[in-house]
Amino acid sequence: MLKIFIGYDDRQPVSYNVLHASIMKHASIPVSITPLVLSTLPMKRRGLTPFTYSRFICPYLCGFKGKSIFLDADILLRSDIAELAEIAPDTCDVSVVKNKLRFEWSSVMVFNNELCRQLSPEAIDDERYNPLGLGWAEQIGELPTEWNHLVGYDTPNPNARLVHFTQGVPAWPETASCEHAGEWRATMLELVQAKPWSEIMGNSVHAKPVLDRLNAA
Repeated sequence: MLKIFIGYDDRQPVSYNVLHASIMKHASIPVSITPLVLSTLPMKRRGLTPFTYSRFICPYLCGFKGKSIFLDADILLRSDIAELAEIAPDTCDVSVVKNKLRFEWSSVMVFNNELCRQLSPEAIDDERYNPLGLGWAEQIGELPTEWNHLVGYDTPNPNARLVHFTQGVPAWPETASCEHAGEWRATMLELVQAKPWSEIMGNSVHAKPVLDRLNAA
């Protein structure tokens, strides 16, 4: 099972939920998706967001075994996440899209967990230690640019596989007209929709009490 971790920010839970839904929509293999809620983790250091530093706890949470993927919350998957794990080199500690914005490299990471034992909770919590520059990695693999497309910075790409709304998800007026905004909002709306009750529950053992209650009203 592919283990995926998403940075969680309680100021915008909609971002986490849209990303989660988009992963499930395209996944071809079983996945385990975990929100990195800082209050539940064995490290407490925070930065601009609650997951500025907690992103590096993923290998530890996996027992330093296998591969894991970290994603910023403000992302939309448009392709199968299994492909991202497959293309990451097995010989590298971590693989990233080497964007022109250097500080965005760590926004999408595929960890080779066994090679990341230096990322202990104690090390991540140490204020003297800066893991964001990826200086801890002996080898940094390079992922194709379409797997971390930076909206507002990169040249528009209708074929991007992973869209990163670095300037804010299209939930606000300030970012409502950005690239891929319509697809993000459509995914958001899918989260609050369901097929008719009769289609889902009509043939279940629970249908009769409901129908009896309605007929008696």
